[in-house]
Amino acid sequence: MTTVWVGGRQISLRDDQAIGKGGEADVYNIGDGLVLKLFKPPGHPDFEGNRAAQEGARQRIEEHQEKLPAFPKGLPSRVISPREIAYNTNTARKKIVGYDMVFLQGTEAILHLGEKSYRLAGVTDEQAIRIFRDLYRTVFALHEQDVVIGDFNDLNVLMKDDEAYLIDADSMQFGSYFCRVFTNKFVDPRLCDPHASSPMLCKPYTALSDWYAYLVMLMQSLLFVDPFGGVYKPRDKMERIAHHARSLHRITVWHPEVIYPKPARPMDSLPDRMLDYFRSVFQDDRREIPSLSLLDCLQFDRDGSILATTKPVVTPAMTKEIIMGTVKAEKIFETTGRILFAVHQGGKLRWLYHHAGAFKREDDSIVIAGFPAPDIRFRIAGEKTVIAHGPQALVFSPGSAQPERIAVDMLVTRLPLIDALEHGVLYVSNGELKRKTSMLGNTYSETIGGVLANHTLFWTSEKLGFGFYRAGQLARYFVFDPRHRGINDGVKLPPQSGQLVDSTCVFGKERAWFFLSVHEGGHAINRCFLIDAAGQVLANAEAHNSDGSWLGTIRGKCAIGDFLLVATDDGIQRVQSQGSQLVVTKEFPDTARVVESDCHVFPGHGGLLVVKNQSIWSVSLSSP
Repeated sequence: MTTVWVGGRQISLRDDQAIGKGGEADVYNIGDGLVLKLFKPPGHPDFEGNRAAQEGARQRIEEHQEKLPAFPKGLPSRVISPREIAYNTNTARKKIVGYDMVFLQGTEAILHLGEKSYRLAGVTDEQAIRIFRDLYRTVFALHEQDVVIGDFNDLNVLMKDDEAYLIDADSMQFGSYFCRVFTNKFVDPRLCDPHASSPMLCKPYTALSDWYAYLVMLMQSLLFVDPFGGVYKPRDKMERIAHHARSLHRITVWHPEVIYPKPARPMDSLPDRMLDYFRSVFQDDRREIPSLSLLDCLQFDRDGSILATTKPVVTPAMTKEIIMGTVKAEKIFETTGRILFAVHQGGKLRWLYHHAGAFKREDDSIVIAGFPAPDIRFRIAGEKTVIAHGPQALVFSPGSAQPERIAVDMLVTRLPLIDALEHGVLYVSNGELKRKTSMLGNTYSETIGGVLANHTLFWTSEKLGFGFYRAGQLARYFVFDPRHRGINDGVKLPPQSGQLVDSTCVFGKERAWFFLSVHEGGHAINRCFLIDAAGQVLANAEAHNSDGSWLGTIRGKCAIGDFLLVATDDGIQRVQSQGSQLVVTKEFPDTARVVESDCHVFPGHGGLLVVKNQSIWSVSLSSP
């Protein structure tokens, strides 16, 4: 427990009060509609063994002793500014350790607007543009008050309805106080050392660098790819550079040797005026205050989607069957709606899809009428369907007039904490991991073990489960057997100092493949840890997010036995452990016409099943 003083009032901070964790601070709910941002000291567990991070924390806290008291007043209402300063003591020798601010509830990071799956869940292009209009006005107003955002990125902009709010205001630049932190994807390369191996900020931020970051966010929210996305594959291997260094060389998605990502929206979907403007900024270094009229060139259909300037061309031969080299693929399901969830249970694939205002199962039976939303979680338990929203999960059984209701804890991001097996549902309620099972017509719940309420994420297979909770200075990772009581929280993962963006887990034979996506040191990093049933970490790997590698994304992977199958834009790849490292041991390039990086892969009879947004394919591989 940590004690601070705010406005002469003593406040004790517990780990279970934590509602957020960034690279530089932990955020706690202190009641009365307020949260407290507590700077991580050099000795914070997240910085264990990282001397550079420890020194960075010391320097930030030292500067805040003067910067926070001088923070400008009267900033736009969309800026969540420091309210009262928090001190470590109430004596004359007190030091600033953080500040409190208004608790903005029911928000999501604007990062999600650039995620295709999130947008398909019900957030239209038209709504996204309304959010960017609102953000534009706030950025413009800040600059009129001589305040520069500086480290302007898609994690420090929160959206609620059609409004955009700026957080992490303590890092903003004003007067003699400079912003020294940066995010690789959003930092203006003109402010970076041109001779460095990756972006390294060496000049002060400006108002125009804020507008550069704004345009990066806008582009990725419309096309689902950032200006330096895709994979750079020059013919001359001597010209290859790291993915995260491409902005220094202006190697954009328009470069002729960059392979445009398959899941992204076609660039020709946008008006020429907007595309030309993006290209002039990111490729030709055009810098100016963009006109708000730039957004006016977009037109929308009755559903709020962009009216594309071109229509996609679908080759008839690809609509039902693909035969290429060693691969034969047959489409076994298709919908004009959207596949929401799929799982391999009981030796077969089961799925839930949405079409014509109803949620339907793989046999076309209707579960319930309604529409999807980004904060609804779906699971399948054999013939039962689980739809969870807020603190409640509904379990629909075929032939039953009313669904069963389960009260569940929610992650602070509003995610219901629930998962399912073929014959049971696992969930967290009041800080306990439980299993609800039906036998002989009776339903009962059994407690597996205690976890941290409203902070625990977990996943399970029939024989092995994995989970973790990370709040304040507390971090625990655990494995469990869903069939029995007890949790083994002795899993030892390296400290994760950055801000958690996403996580997931898939299971093979007595093994869990745990994936993390974190914002750390200005970079978006993906990590994978292979963990056995005893909780031992066997191997790991790390990559930059969206770098085109097997770990460029963290979702949609399939574990079979002791290896992992991954869908990439270049086809399916097999990943295995070699010593303590996870590496690609085999590639199946002939599958490239069937899969892309946002597919989900499952085992099938004599091959694989590939689940896309609107179709499912059965893929068989023969020897060459």
